[in-house]
Amino acid sequence: MKQKKIPQRMCIGCMEMKPKKELIRVVKNSEDEICVDLTGKKPGRGAYICKCNECLEKAIKSNRLAKNLSHKIDEEIYERLRVELKDE
Repeated sequence: MKQKKIPQRMCIGCMEMKPKKELIRVVKNSEDEICVDLTGKKPGRGAYICKCNECLEKAIKSNRLAKNLSHKIDEEIYERLRVELKDE
């Protein structure tokens, strides 16, 4: 039987390639709205981050999320990500 390929994505915090299901996706849609996509299926430009606080803080400090999505990120998005990481 053929082995199924696991999609890999890069975390914007630690810059490591990891399986897509282990990461949280932040997406910018066509109306330039930024939201956290837990399903990984919303349309738009996506950026991925590990489910650990260290990666989130690195991404915030270096402003990588805003650079990847080419849009200013509101503080409420960062707070939503922090809440999601606490639930994990």
